[in-house]
Amino acid sequence: MIFRGIYAIVDQALAGHPLELLECMLEGGVRLVQYRAKSGIDHELVRAMHARTQSYGALLVINDDLEAALEADGLHVGQEDLAACDAQSLRKRLGSRLLGISCAVPEEALVAESLGADYTGVGPFAATATKGDAGAPIGTAGVRSVVERTALPVVAIGGIALDNLAAVVRSGAAMAAVAGAIAHAHDPLEAARALVARWDELAA
Repeated sequence: MIFRGIYAIVDQALAGHPLELLECMLEGGVRLVQYRAKSGIDHELVRAMHARTQSYGALLVINDDLEAALEADGLHVGQEDLAACDAQSLRKRLGSRLLGISCAVPEEALVAESLGADYTGVGPFAATATKGDAGAPIGTAGVRSVVERTALPVVAIGGIALDNLAAVVRSGAAMAAVAGAIAHAHDPLEAARALVARWDELAA
């Protein structure tokens, strides 16, 4: 898996129809998608989503639910979830599936690296309304401080949209995670296409 470009998040709280939003993301060129549902993951929906991502040659990562992640391509966990579980056991159960771990500072990224994570999510890059407990924005400098300390691909997350994508690329992040920039768009398909095209232009 080459970590590069737009990492799209289907957040159940933002998506009235998750499969329709997923289809827009995939048709728009996104090849790594996370499904997040804080109210609880629907395993049947995960299976349907995974079938769609597979048909596009894309990957589906599940947020915070190991059992659901075993029906997809990987798992993403935050620091709180990591502290509440046996991280080494988590890596073993996932096998070759992806493991992403959220980090706020370089030290946490180094721990994620030691636990066998495949990438780290770092943020919030900018102010975001889609995750109430995200904390204060760390910006380009904050993301770069993690990029410079870890060998893991870094996914910048939080408040990212078309107008600040250039700053994300300057930070050295391998990918930019977006949720509301697509889900809240008048035309989610065109929003996804524009983000993918802009990233490719900036990173060329």
